[in-house]
Amino acid sequence: MQPVIIVGAGPTGLALALALARQGVPSQVLDSGDGSVERRPARSCVLPPDIAHWGELPGALAQGARWAGWRTTLRGRVREHVPFTSRNAPLQLPLHALERALREETAGQRLIRITPHSRLSGVEQTERGVTAYVCSTRDGADPTREEPKPGSHLVGCDGARSTVRKLMRIPFTGRTSVERHAVAALRVDLPHRGEAALHRALPGVGSPAIDEVTVRPLADGRWRLDWPLLAGEELVTPDALLDLIHQTLAAWHEGTVPPYELLDTGVYLCHQRLARHWRAGRVFLAGDAAHLLGALGTQQTAEGLRDVDNLSWKLALDWHHGDAGALLDSYEDERRTAVGARLRAVDQALPLVRGRGGIGALLTGREQNRLTLLTDAPLNRGALGGDTPYPQPRPVRSLTVSTPPGAVAEDVAVTALDGTRGRLHQRFGGPQLLVLTAPGAGVWDSRHWLSAGLMPDLAATARTLPVEAELLVTDEYPGAPAHTLLVIRPDGRLAAALPGSATDELVRYAGSLRGPATDETATPTGRH
Repeated sequence: MQPVIIVGAGPTGLALALALARQGVPSQVLDSGDGSVERRPARSCVLPPDIAHWGELPGALAQGARWAGWRTTLRGRVREHVPFTSRNAPLQLPLHALERALREETAGQRLIRITPHSRLSGVEQTERGVTAYVCSTRDGADPTREEPKPGSHLVGCDGARSTVRKLMRIPFTGRTSVERHAVAALRVDLPHRGEAALHRALPGVGSPAIDEVTVRPLADGRWRLDWPLLAGEELVTPDALLDLIHQTLAAWHEGTVPPYELLDTGVYLCHQRLARHWRAGRVFLAGDAAHLLGALGTQQTAEGLRDVDNLSWKLALDWHHGDAGALLDSYEDERRTAVGARLRAVDQALPLVRGRGGIGALLTGREQNRLTLLTDAPLNRGALGGDTPYPQPRPVRSLTVSTPPGAVAEDVAVTALDGTRGRLHQRFGGPQLLVLTAPGAGVWDSRHWLSAGLMPDLAATARTLPVEAELLVTDEYPGAPAHTLLVIRPDGRLAAALPGSATDELVRYAGSLRGPATDETATPTGRH
């Protein structure tokens, strides 16, 4: 079998290569650069708990910080305080740290080949595979010389100006520059160490109030500060940015600017765009090539990594078995729908948060409404930040638990059949997970319950499923009665909750993952 060709070696492309390698699928990553990573402390990302595992790679976690809590203040008074635990805290880290950690991790994988100085010039595909035509960007190389590279599938992770998307003639509709922010990364001693915060109308001491600033902790006493800029506001000069920093720090330190080290600054633009299609036959889009967002605290990098978690196991099933075409269709159905809903929520919220007058002026408690909309994304709630369950088929004998079908499963303690104990989220990214609620399993040694009750039948069924599956047990799961079988996809989404004795339903679900391939004969080739 040929490798999956991944165009683009940013965080999305590298994470996809690593996720495929973990499932036994080779990939070739086309990197237009030389493999170096630019260090920019002001460019960071926030990873919510469902995808924080990508920030836990060696080398990345040391430069990240899990939020201890969140504060929302208005005119210096706390309006909301949300503490976090180690299991539900968002993880913030510099983008360069994430990318460098991914590069180091992929370098040790025999199934991953990264080809630097490679530019995609064309794509051809058939029902059996794809051919990528690649030109070298090395100095002195003939820019017209194309080298064909065969693959099983091709995924465009090549950014907002995606060549793959253009070759597939897929429209990328939306709006440009819906928000603009000034950003600074500092090393400084701030109040409420480890907590992120939104400050509205921060009182000034001998200077005008700061209308809005968001502060987020990084590792080693470093912080990222963001100030939204009004539409039509002039370019931010270095002096103007320093003035913003000094006013903000003085407001937190009784009028005195404390010692600080300025690490990096910048101005970033937030765009709202969504590709019309994310699949064209054996060609897919992911990350910035498929969508752009970031306004009101939504997280573009996080959504790209969710694309990876969703697509990788489906590609792996198709690569290994060759008949998961219908399952591959669900990638666009699930992820495009979820991101589209997030973009619509931002479009609806922006006039209320940033507008002057208009509909926002008619609302009772307008400022509280603004605060809620500004904090929903960082706190992973509501339409701006909450989990969007993917629609799932409902089995005949399904049960209801606290997690809706298609939502991320709770991170409960689990025990494997060999007695190994851990957390459920640590198992994401591998085979299908079958979790049986078995009270007392956490107390008794596994050899005592492996041959008791439902376990022999379930273990035998798991071994004969047409897809790889791992059987685990847990003492309890929120809302689930004893002997409930939770069927959890490799991306951590709950597929179904069944009675533990419903092995026929389990076999039917596993068979649905190997459904008939879809007709791919009418897709564009993208070849000139």
